[in-house]
Amino acid sequence: MSSELAGALCLVLVIEGLVLFAAPRGWQATMREAANMSPRTLRLFGAAAIGIGLVALRLVH
Repeated sequence: MSSELAGALCLVLVIEGLVLFAAPRGWQATMREAANMSPRTLRLFGAAAIGIGLVALRLVH
């Protein structure tokens, strides 16, 4: 694994940790809403997040 990929994964963990630390109740509410969504809707949100992330990564590099 390249050091850039490892660094990026570490940053993901930091950001996820910050969300849990700063707003645990908001995170819980979001997860309750996500549990009520259909798998298709969750997949669409996931695909959109991947697309946005790839475009942003391309713009940064």
